[in-house]
Amino acid sequence: MTNSTIKRAPFKGDHVGSFLRPERLKEARRQKAEGTISQEELRRIEDEEITKLVAKQKEAGLPAVTDGDFRRSWWHFDFLEGLDGVEGYDKEKGLPFDGVETKARGVKVTGKVGFTDHPAIRDFRFLKEIAGDSVAKLTIPSPNMLLFRADIDREIYPTDEALLADLVDAYQGFIQRIYEEGCRYLQLDDTAWASFFSEKGREAIAAEGRDPERAATLCARSINESIAERPEDLLITMHICRGNFRSTFMTTGSYEALSETIFDGLDVDGLFLEFDDERSGGFEPLRHVNRPDLSVVLGLITSKTGELEDPDRIKARILEASDYVPMSQLCLSPQCGFASTEEGNVISEEEQWAKIRHVLEIAGEVWR
Repeated sequence: MTNSTIKRAPFKGDHVGSFLRPERLKEARRQKAEGTISQEELRRIEDEEITKLVAKQKEAGLPAVTDGDFRRSWWHFDFLEGLDGVEGYDKEKGLPFDGVETKARGVKVTGKVGFTDHPAIRDFRFLKEIAGDSVAKLTIPSPNMLLFRADIDREIYPTDEALLADLVDAYQGFIQRIYEEGCRYLQLDDTAWASFFSEKGREAIAAEGRDPERAATLCARSINESIAERPEDLLITMHICRGNFRSTFMTTGSYEALSETIFDGLDVDGLFLEFDDERSGGFEPLRHVNRPDLSVVLGLITSKTGELEDPDRIKARILEASDYVPMSQLCLSPQCGFASTEEGNVISEEEQWAKIRHVLEIAGEVWR
């Protein structure tokens, strides 16, 4: 893997990162929770299943490989719990999705937020070792997920601005450390932006005592300040999603409400954008992409169902998007991962890999 390889990322055919957990891994996690196997035994099984997953990603033709979130129960909570001053806990209710609710779990800020060490460092080290010539891609929740999803002790942090200062320092510390481990492709996953896309979402933000416009500005600051000190050859992308749990969603709405902030105000190298159905609106907000160096990854292939999209329809939509962003800056991916939580989407493993191959085949035809 060379620096020129990384500079081509996000790749014309790419993916968001998470994959369906194999039954052997799910059973091992149950056994660990019941106390019938040790943490060391669970990790050995995780290592073996991740090794198999990486091999499958390579076989499918993906230039970048992830560990599929195989060591996580959640795409965000597990990572956030690894920061200093953050704890996980069992809540009374889960998160509401369309017709279904997640497990009752959450995170809370109980002390000064910081970065000393983190389990993800060791996890990435293993991925890097087995990735070989492929790009080892790390996905983590954006700092906005702590700002918007954690219960915050207001005696410690009376305001979001006070928390932001320490949160930025923590992310800067983690990013520098993961870079030293060899990471050159980092993705920040963020569902907080979707809260601003609908009137209902903005009302919910206001109900929490936050001014939506000020909160949006804070979200942009948290991203830009967290990545401001990144090394020049570390590529950072962001995945924006409206929720993904058991093939359902949490929010709806076009990018239009925050299009200028997202497309012209964030200092990331690429954006993975959900565009698989009408919930995301049209491509018109992309008119605010004013940077020739920003890659826009169109999430036109859904990860929520197994049916393969009409390739001609996908090609037509890519062409439609090129009315707003040059074709050279566009890429293709599934709209989200296949398992944002360990439960996974309602899709088979065979269908999952068919989706990945579908992305790569279409991308190969569009960008010859």
